Amino acid sequence: MRKLKYKKGRKLQPYTLEYTGIHKRTDSEMQLFVYDNANLSEYEDFKVSDLEKCIDVQKTNWLNIHGLNDLDLLKSVADHFKIDNFMLADILNTIRRTKIEEQHDILFFNIKSLLPAEDSDSIRAEQISFLIKEGVLISFQEKRSDFFTHIRERIRTHSGIVRTKNADYLLYILLDAIMENFYITIENEEDKIENLIDQTKNNTDPIILEKIEKHRDNFNFLKRAITPLRDSLYDIKSMKDDNVFNVIEDDNFSFFARLHQKSLELLEQIESDMGALHSASDFYFSAQNHKLNEIMKTLTVVSAIFIPLTFIAGVYGMNFKFMPELEYEYGYYTIIVVMFLIVFGMLYYFKRRHWF
Repeated sequence: MRKLKYKKGRKLQPYTLEYTGIHKRTDSEMQLFVYDNANLSEYEDFKVSDLEKCIDVQKTNWLNIHGLNDLDLLKSVADHFKIDNFMLADILNTIRRTKIEEQHDILFFNIKSLLPAEDSDSIRAEQISFLIKEGVLISFQEKRSDFFTHIRERIRTHSGIVRTKNADYLLYILLDAIMENFYITIENEEDKIENLIDQTKNNTDPIILEKIEKHRDNFNFLKRAITPLRDSLYDIKSMKDDNVFNVIEDDNFSFFARLHQKSLELLEQIESDMGALHSASDFYFSAQNHKLNEIMKTLTVVSAIFIPLTFIAGVYGMNFKFMPELEYEYGYYTIIVVMFLIVFGMLYYFKRRHWF
């Protein structure tokens, strides 16, 4: 599983431009949407040299970059939009926490997109970064993915209100699409938890405990990704009262307030699911203790039965010369019958007392 190493990653200086993700062989590509309520222009395999003639500041511009390995391309984009190196370094350094930052006329936002890995209990992570400046939204993805396919279709087909809104609303629906992945991931984990709880009722195999701890790590992983997102969305909500930054329109702050509420709901759900995992872990240990108690009870019953038998065998195993019973013709058979009576009598007594 690819983990978000917030503290253990290789340390880089703030201005160091080096991609730290795992998609080292992904080629960098650009896609541009330029639209308003009446018109749409879409450019595939877009070149940096075409930015000047294709960007229209009177419309909404969405420049989507897939792949972060071409540093020359990224530097050219940064130079064109006057993006500082430390922001570009944050885009390339995928071990950083989710953050939001304002600088001059630029709003910078990055987020971790999480999805369950196929045929595995792991979680896939990808960092996605956004920059808004003068009607231009730039998104940076580590690789091609289908996170935003439905949003592209909404733009192409003029569905909903996205074509009537500016870049800040586009940022909102992109973030909302990413947060939907959190719900998918949590639901996937919940399904597996339910299965684990069912298994703990009938199975005390140690592999069950390993799976419980694995999913506990997954929820901690989710929590570490969502908590800074919650804080960043709260910061966006607070911008409305600052009256300093005008990248986000006043009418659209309510949309980001919804995202903040979603982040709170996600964290509450994670806490609830971690409680369920804790209960599953307790049930597992209770089942283990119950099984051990049953074993000890059986061994105790067996030991209790053999104590008087051992005593009788010990008495008649003594080598005294004068023992009257030794001369008795039916002594052996009598002792065997007595032993059997003791065994059945003790078993009957234990059963009546519900000791087994």
